[in-house]
Amino acid sequence: MQFDLATTDALLSTTRAVRKRLDLDRGVPREVITECLELAVQAPTASNSQSWRWLVIDDPAKRLALAEIYRKGALPYLASPLKASNEADPGQGERVRDSAQWLAENLEKVPVHVIPCVEGRPPTGAPPMISAGVFGSIFPAVWSFQLALRARGLGSALTTLHLLHEQEAAELLGLPDNVMQVALLPVGYTRGTDFKPAVRPPVSGITHWNGW
Repeated sequence: MQFDLATTDALLSTTRAVRKRLDLDRGVPREVITECLELAVQAPTASNSQSWRWLVIDDPAKRLALAEIYRKGALPYLASPLKASNEADPGQGERVRDSAQWLAENLEKVPVHVIPCVEGRPPTGAPPMISAGVFGSIFPAVWSFQLALRARGLGSALTTLHLLHEQEAAELLGLPDNVMQVALLPVGYTRGTDFKPAVRPPVSGITHWNGW
């Protein structure tokens, strides 16, 4: 099997966190979400546990209730002092904050909310190996899902702020006690597909070979 490297590299380098460019007026067919999830669950999991679970919310009333929970966590957080900016792109931090603020104010209008979950959760005080295995069993699938969306003209952003009120969201959505939410992805078609690679620091400055 041979891959077109130019296309593959473009997909990997231009799958952005999309917020303001989500099309709030265009619906997303359920079959598109299902197709992307079928690709997502090809991702590896710790000990082949296949412990990922997915909640897809397209009901307007539940999206609104979830957005209200999200805002309870997001708005105080976004009002806190801005963290250090990316030295390679000093204005990036403020742009991200503005974009995140917009998402918090408009989340219920985004056509689909996808909440990736994992069965089980690390026990209190669990060693890093256990926690790494739990989260390593869901986030590769989340990224595959986001890539599959991008390839089909849709966008998403990985958010976690509703988890400040995780139990309230779990009760709204009827989650069993043994299922842990790990993120919330607002999903919609994008207005335009001309996304570009982000400005990042040189890899040479953040990579160590054979020791720190």
